[in-house]
Amino acid sequence: MTTRLDPLSFLDADLDALRQQGLYRHLRVLEGEQKPSSTFDQRQVVNLSSNNYLGLTTHPKLREAALDATRRLGVGSGSVRTIAGTMEIHMELERRLAAFKKVEAVVVFQSGFTANAGTVSAVLTKDDVVVSDELNHASIIDGSRLSRATIKVFPHKDAAAARKVLESLPASQRKLLITDGVFSMDGDLGALPELCALAEEFGCIMMVDDAHASGVFGKNGRGTIDHFGMHGRVDIQVGTLSKAIGALGGYVAGSKMLIEYLYHRARPFLFSTSHPPATAAACIAAIDVLEQEPQIIDRLWENTRFFKAGLQSLGLNTGLSESPITPVIVGDGALAMKLSDRLFEEGVFAQGIAFPTVARDKARVRTIVTATHTRDQLQFALAAFGRVGRELGILKH
Repeated sequence: MTTRLDPLSFLDADLDALRQQGLYRHLRVLEGEQKPSSTFDQRQVVNLSSNNYLGLTTHPKLREAALDATRRLGVGSGSVRTIAGTMEIHMELERRLAAFKKVEAVVVFQSGFTANAGTVSAVLTKDDVVVSDELNHASIIDGSRLSRATIKVFPHKDAAAARKVLESLPASQRKLLITDGVFSMDGDLGALPELCALAEEFGCIMMVDDAHASGVFGKNGRGTIDHFGMHGRVDIQVGTLSKAIGALGGYVAGSKMLIEYLYHRARPFLFSTSHPPATAAACIAAIDVLEQEPQIIDRLWENTRFFKAGLQSLGLNTGLSESPITPVIVGDGALAMKLSDRLFEEGVFAQGIAFPTVARDKARVRTIVTATHTRDQLQFALAAFGRVGRELGILKH
């Protein structure tokens, strides 16, 4: 009997290469709740790696809403939305989101990733063009590839370069102009006013991925469209229910016609079981919190300003961040991972990020503060950054 060779053995070589480069990571395991001070890998740490901007993962109103929905409606929907899986609570969530976002309609997806990828691939064909910021999220890139449309990339936030791309395209060709509202690795804002003007001038579909702006920017956390006063000028808005909202899922907001089309053509919507009732109920409760407790967003920004100023006063490079996402850019990938690991040993969880997520010379530790961090916790983290930064030669004093 011959011994069968493992056809996946080549993967081990790739993993070994990551280890040799100092880029191999293991999954940090959370024990207990997602909170500003949490236990990961049996170590109590100040948590600067969570997208739980407003602390809603443990908010009493969301807990109770989820428990009540489970008691009344069960633990699952049992089907995809287009067969038997559209429950009244799903429709209520979509109505609440549409009113919150000031649009005609909303469709909820299983994740922000599927909302982006499913929408771009549904509305475009191989005859169309995507004009995309070079730092747009991976889900936008994947959706563009799935659509088979031609992809034209412009330098980050460079509206003049985007204009040149659009000028080179036939006026009759369908074009999707797309940007993140907040860029997930750098924390800066997309060039929405300039790009919306270009979309109107060149007849583009204007799309914004507002995942990291949902619950963070705009009145009551309505996002960058509200922040920049762009209501009525963005055709497709994508948001998330998995970050500041504290639960799980993504959504697309726009015209009633767009949403009805996605009901019929968006493949993640067509072929994925809908949210459990508990998740939908928690999301509805989160909208209530955003509308009734706006002070929680004020606390997020107070903590953001304090922590960002503290990192900068140490002499650390925080890039162009304009949001609670504040990178500490060190350049070398192995150094970023070492910084992350030493911070963890010192009681601070801030994840290292390297190529291919960011450019090879832009490796960083990515931090996110939340509304629920205390000033003492943030001061503790800043002190750790100072100690470890000097130890590793990132800081010279």
